[in-house]
Amino acid sequence: MAYTAENWPITAAMLPFPGTSAQGTHINDADPSAWAAVLTEVKEAGFANADLTDSWVRPGDLSPDRLAEFKQTAQDVGIGTPAVSAIRRSVIDGRNWEANLAYSHRTIDAAAELGCEVVSFGLHQAITPEQQKQLWFWTVEGHKDPEGDRETWGNAVTRLRELGRHAAGVGLLLSLEMYEDTYLGTADSSVRLVQDIGLPNVGLNPDLGNLIRLHRPVEDWRELVAKTLPYANFWHMKNYLRDEDASRDMYVAMPSPMESGLINYREAFKVALAAGFQGILCTEHYGGDGLSVSASNQDYLRRHVLPKTDGYALGSSQVAQGRQQPAQPARV
Repeated sequence: MAYTAENWPITAAMLPFPGTSAQGTHINDADPSAWAAVLTEVKEAGFANADLTDSWVRPGDLSPDRLAEFKQTAQDVGIGTPAVSAIRRSVIDGRNWEANLAYSHRTIDAAAELGCEVVSFGLHQAITPEQQKQLWFWTVEGHKDPEGDRETWGNAVTRLRELGRHAAGVGLLLSLEMYEDTYLGTADSSVRLVQDIGLPNVGLNPDLGNLIRLHRPVEDWRELVAKTLPYANFWHMKNYLRDEDASRDMYVAMPSPMESGLINYREAFKVALAAGFQGILCTEHYGGDGLSVSASNQDYLRRHVLPKTDGYALGSSQVAQGRQQPAQPARV
């Protein structure tokens, strides 16, 4: 049975919530009441599910006992945790790839213990000191994966395939988040990477916002959608206002609600359905009251974008799609 607007699993990104308290305590070491407070806030915003973005909690670094406490806390609050997004832990980081690979394996095991459906990884690396000085970090170029480097590309394929096999062994999908200047930074390179990995449970997280927000020329969002959605199995969704004056080499972008930005998600989702997409969605937003804007994004999706009935034509995806039983949307 295909998902509909009423029951499509939509998660809230945990980006608005800091991983460290004002006293310097990491959320992993906090009392479970601190976890409950955040998850309750997410539920009261109207979400039935949270995407455990590891800029907040790091499931892969919780001990078995603490992971069990976290799982129980989420159950007590009454919010699902079907996805984990591990960010800035690239397995081809020149200095830290071994630690990042080990962390990624721990994250997969933790996600399986939590009953997740999908784990999202990327090749983006730590924000640079110069990026940290900016209002919006993406206005300054950060790390770039080496173009045309066969050895590094091969390492990415081999290590991500290793993670994909691990994920398959514990019943999880693995999704690769698209991000600028990495091997997941263009539509063609992203698709090629998934094809080279060659596992049915490994697909793309086509985070289009990561690419169209750049203050430089970018790929047309329609081409990104057409090329990547056939390989998508999870989807971080956000939008940006964008203005260009190519004659003056002027490019500006800033975060916006999904319905107001450059990407027409109503049209993008038609392509997704034609490509067989049935993955979990995650609404994101940077700046301001990110949780409330994410909640508005969820409402926009359910009211205007997602199919109202399950009788729609669904294409055949190039990768496996998940099928967990979605929690009902929260009622406040």
